[in-house]
Amino acid sequence: MINREASVKIPVGNIVLEGDLTVASGVESVVLFAHGSGSSRLSPRNQYVAKEFNKAKIGTLLFDLLTGAEEERDTYTAEYRFNIRLLAERLIGATEWLKKNPQTKGFAFGYFGASTGAAAALIGASKLPRDIKAVVSRGGRPDLAMDYLPKVAAPTLLLVGGFDTEVIELNRQAMARMTAEKKLVVIPGATHLFEERGKLEEVAKASKDWFLRYLK
Repeated sequence: MINREASVKIPVGNIVLEGDLTVASGVESVVLFAHGSGSSRLSPRNQYVAKEFNKAKIGTLLFDLLTGAEEERDTYTAEYRFNIRLLAERLIGATEWLKKNPQTKGFAFGYFGASTGAAAALIGASKLPRDIKAVVSRGGRPDLAMDYLPKVAAPTLLLVGGFDTEVIELNRQAMARMTAEKKLVVIPGATHLFEERGKLEEVAKASKDWFLRYLK
């Protein structure tokens, strides 16, 4: 299988976002990555997970939720990183772009969200119930999308590190609001970023299995 990687420009409203789209021949699904605050499409963690998805014949779109100017401003003001509605709008815009792209038109779509990006992913899924077939949250903050959770139709996997006790509780509270199929997996010995040996591999495998099950 040969992965076809392309740098893409995604128009969303009056801005253009930078992204990296990887789709191999025979692939019929794409997972969009919504990264957390202070991260980007160049995040080594997300790039590793994306490559594992690609090996399983799942396409990926890694893209920046903010423009370069916004990222620079956010470094000083932090005004964008917790603007979850804005991030969700950007994610929805990227999904609409993929739906029209000749290479990915008719594909099944999923969201992989990390930290605050998970909240944006869940809001996006609530607003695109027919398009988003599955969601995975890695160390996510679904509690930041509480009002939208009952409207999420996509099966949702919540992955949290065993040492990330506060986030575990926030995920449990969020799960109580969700009506779609959901599952919370606590990965023992892992902290918020899953930096411990072998823990990111566990995240990638659980996420890949979830998407293979539902992206049909």
